[in-house]
Amino acid sequence: MIYLRLIAESFRFAWQALRANLMRTILSLLGVTIGIFAIISVFTLVDSLERNVRDSMSFIGDKVIYVEKWPWSFSGNYPWWKYFQRPEPTIREFRQLERRITNSNGVAIFASKGGNTFKRGNNSYSDANLMGVSYDYPKVSEVPVEEGRYFTPQETDAARNVMIIGSEAASNLFPSGNAIGQDVKVGGFKFTIIGVIEKQGENMFGAPNMDQMGIIPYSTFSKMYDVGPDGMGSTIALKGLENDPGLLELEYETQGIMRNIRGLRPRDEDNFAMNRPEMATEAISGFFDVVGLAGWVIGGFAILVGGFGIANIMFVSVKERTNIIGIQKSLGAKNYFILFQFLFESVFLSLLGGGIGILLVFLLTLIPQEMMAITLSVGNIILGLGVSAVIGMLSGIIPAVLASNLDPVIAIRSK
Repeated sequence: MIYLRLIAESFRFAWQALRANLMRTILSLLGVTIGIFAIISVFTLVDSLERNVRDSMSFIGDKVIYVEKWPWSFSGNYPWWKYFQRPEPTIREFRQLERRITNSNGVAIFASKGGNTFKRGNNSYSDANLMGVSYDYPKVSEVPVEEGRYFTPQETDAARNVMIIGSEAASNLFPSGNAIGQDVKVGGFKFTIIGVIEKQGENMFGAPNMDQMGIIPYSTFSKMYDVGPDGMGSTIALKGLENDPGLLELEYETQGIMRNIRGLRPRDEDNFAMNRPEMATEAISGFFDVVGLAGWVIGGFAILVGGFGIANIMFVSVKERTNIIGIQKSLGAKNYFILFQFLFESVFLSLLGGGIGILLVFLLTLIPQEMMAITLSVGNIILGLGVSAVIGMLSGIIPAVLASNLDPVIAIRSK
């Protein structure tokens, strides 16, 4: 009960101090407000951008290793012509990997070609990307079918002319809707639409946009284009197990099987690349760490100024209420009561400034954004309030200690 009374009494003193010197308090809290606003706004933008980036990268899957001809990044002095002479992954290698691999949740092969034109009567959709995938492709990368269905094993094995189409392509070819069961022509081939992909939006990396894509069975794709070691390149994707941290077991097993399939001797270099999404995500995480550090530095200077402002308020408050402190101590108030009273006031003022900064960030998130949705997370709110509370305690501890150690007789005589 005494603690509740102590908190209520401290809150009353803090509120009275704020009202009595409103302009001074506002100017002093401005530093904390600007500092918290700078830090939380940067973190909010970084979180929103990082979330959007990772969503944009969802097309490459999670916990997946890609076997390809070319690596995603080059290191060392490896001659380019050695990469150029490498063979493309083939359907035969895919079948052997599919049969022999044990540390995988799924194996798929896919290939794509851009610049296609989809036609439906008088309507056409140009510069579309056509992608051929094996049946297990959804195990390695998401295919969010909103209407209709995915391929059946019989359709992929028999190389049927069926297609899952992107939402943008579907809306252009079928303005009235109801694309399921309709026919589309691509390069002289007629395809039946069996599914429509859920709208995904723009991709930040310029990767193939699923809204503008048509997905067909890999076997059908192979009939249309020259896919193979000397033709169009394919990619083999392997989904890792959940109990395989770092996908090390999958990587080693895949490397061993691929070397065996291609007849490489122990001293021969790999003539294939094993690419992993972590290569991109690690670079992205490093970039966002730098941006977050910059936010701390920028906001830190403003918070430092705000902390000195709050400390100044508290020193003035102690001086103005020295007489009241003497009376309280003469009536039996303990030192911890006086200490807590001023410390609470300091934290309260700092939280008020931080709360205003967070409110400003929240108002910014309400502004409509076409590129990406900006949201203020609960974690960033807690971070902002936590930093404000720490600044309030550090700024008020010395004035509070001085106030609690005042001699009651001397304090009562002060004016």
